[in-house]
Amino acid sequence: MYSDKEDIMIDETEESSSESMKAPSKGLGKKMMIILGGIIVLLVAGGYVGYSKLFVEKGKTQHANSKEEKAREKIILYSMDPFILNLSDPGRHLKVAVQFEMRREEDEPKVKEISPKLRDVIIMLLSSKTTDSVSSPEGKFQLKDEILLRANQAMEKDVFKNVYFTDFVMQ
Repeated sequence: MYSDKEDIMIDETEESSSESMKAPSKGLGKKMMIILGGIIVLLVAGGYVGYSKLFVEKGKTQHANSKEEKAREKIILYSMDPFILNLSDPGRHLKVAVQFEMRREEDEPKVKEISPKLRDVIIMLLSSKTTDSVSSPEGKFQLKDEILLRANQAMEKDVFKNVYFTDFVMQ
């Protein structure tokens, strides 16, 4: 019933229809590959930019914070000449060297300016003490607290953070 011509035509029609089906999928595949490649490139680039902004900026901030912490950690000490004085006990002497830890470096000129007043405050305090009151560790801690309190009162503001005895000899 079919002739050879019809068979050839049917075969050609099937081939052309199968080619037409394949052709768009090849074109569509290339387009999809290009689009997917572009998306991947954008994702990688976005990830890199996000990573560098997040972690590089964080590192810079941490570095800046560590510099600020080091500046805050810098200890500013003000040394006074040693004190040699009589205690309130007859015949008892005390030699003590004192250093003050300051809160701010800007206050140092003011401290130097009133240094005689500080020396007087410390001499009056130390000469009122007995050997028993300053010979124990607790007595020394109490004495440091009293010196700190009176020194800050003499400065009329909270300038000193701590007091250190660098020499402490009783005789």
